[in-house]
Amino acid sequence: MSTLAVYRNIYTEEQFQKVYGTAKDLERPPLTLKEKLARSCKCSTHSFHTLLKHRIPIVGWLPRYKLKKWILGDLIAGLTVGIVHIPQGMAFALLTSVAPVYGLYTSFFPVLLYMLLGTGHHVSTGTFAVLSLMTGSVIDEHLFENPLHRNLTSEEQSEIYAQRIGMAAAIAFLMGLIMVIMFVLQLGFLSTYLSEPIVKAFTNAAAFHVTVSQIQNMMGLPLPRPTGSFAIFKTLASVFRAAHMTNVAELIISILCLAVLIPIKELNVRFRTKLRTPIPGEIIMVLVATGITFASSLDNRYNVQIVGSIPAGFPTPKLPALDIIPNVIGDTIAITFVGYAVSVSLAMIYAEKHRYSIDPNQELLAHGISNMVSSLFHCFPSSATLATTNILESAGGHTQLSGFFTSCVVLVVLMWVGPLFNYLPKAVLACINVVSLRQMFLQFQELPELWKISKTDFSVWVVTWLAVVILNVEMGLAVGVVFSMMTVVCRTQRAQCSVLGRAINTEIYRPIEQNDKNKRLHKALTPICHTGPYLSKLSNSRTVFVDHQTLAFISYPALKK
Repeated sequence: MSTLAVYRNIYTEEQFQKVYGTAKDLERPPLTLKEKLARSCKCSTHSFHTLLKHRIPIVGWLPRYKLKKWILGDLIAGLTVGIVHIPQGMAFALLTSVAPVYGLYTSFFPVLLYMLLGTGHHVSTGTFAVLSLMTGSVIDEHLFENPLHRNLTSEEQSEIYAQRIGMAAAIAFLMGLIMVIMFVLQLGFLSTYLSEPIVKAFTNAAAFHVTVSQIQNMMGLPLPRPTGSFAIFKTLASVFRAAHMTNVAELIISILCLAVLIPIKELNVRFRTKLRTPIPGEIIMVLVATGITFASSLDNRYNVQIVGSIPAGFPTPKLPALDIIPNVIGDTIAITFVGYAVSVSLAMIYAEKHRYSIDPNQELLAHGISNMVSSLFHCFPSSATLATTNILESAGGHTQLSGFFTSCVVLVVLMWVGPLFNYLPKAVLACINVVSLRQMFLQFQELPELWKISKTDFSVWVVTWLAVVILNVEMGLAVGVVFSMMTVVCRTQRAQCSVLGRAINTEIYRPIEQNDKNKRLHKALTPICHTGPYLSKLSNSRTVFVDHQTLAFISYPALKK
């Protein structure tokens, strides 16, 4: 049997350095500025293709598309989401204080652009209730001298709507510009400051703002939308004072609409595993209400507010009114952070569920360009949406190609079907707004579990919710972020310090206690952290070690009794 012997010389550190040199001797000299610029300007064919796939993801995934396996799911999911986009787009346009047709535009262009640039396979973009509410609040605050009333002529309403969509498009353009700048600076990590308790509490409280703001539309009350702090209470007070002016016809329409939409929503949720596609309750209600209003002339006989003229085709591209940007930059930054945090959170949730990865910085570029380009076509701010993303995934969508079919549905409405919705009552759109918030209201069910897991996160949730409800949306979000950061600072300053010991003949560690139980631990103690680790028990069999400097969680089995 052959053997192989290997002999090596034994060196001391000093002898080794004499023969082979030190680590500094092996280091390469730093590159000069000229060399760095020359290296950065070089681009091979492989590097170009890699960059193209990163910046335009459709170039990477479309050639690998599994046509027979994925096309049916993407087709059904895209058509289903497109049908939902039509009523929700018009409804969320009312929240933005613009004409309903601009909601259709916002449901078309961002969807198409995200399909080209986005990395989330199951993300549906378009109009989002929270962003629409925040944008509408900014518009009402700056254009309060030109409110929308029932007694205005169609020409006066058109002029006011033009001013409002000009400001909304400017906010969308600025929002996209901020996102692109954040992408260039690689600031995608900033979304981590909006933790999960903050985002959920914020969206839940914003849902209350949306619901209260739609009461006047459901009751047919000619009231302006209050702005600033205590907006919810101001709205409720004005509704109670003007209750005697309720339009009975619009109130009946709202009651009947809610009586139909709420059970359909519950059926879709309860039988989501058995239904191939959700029941399109919103579009059914839109078609039925439009037909009844047209046949019965409810707008003339009972003064029911209708959507009005919806022009066919696309608007002429136009640069937004950039001169108003200095007046709205502070509010737009808050809108940008909310839109990006919600979009990335949704993308990460479904990416983890379906075992693929997303690029947070590429998401910045995708949503940034979507908003900038869409603003040229009179669109208001857009982002990923909770309801349609959930529908897209549950309907069997596989890739971003479903966005193409969604855009096709909206395109048909914009080109040919849109004018048929002229007689759609605005009360129906208000009901669609309220019913679409069901998922946000259900977040209350998570509070008991959150209390058991972390009382600190529970307090962040409650403080953020109260701040958003009592104050306004933007101020409440700022309060929630500041309070969350304060809790982190307090926990790091008041961290508990423990010494861990290793049990005999094991790799098991647990805190050393000054009692007779120490006899079961190895005499040689192994300190884990000298600056104050925070120890907490999650169950009888697991102990979690948290290093407050890195916020990393290291779990290990607890020592049995």
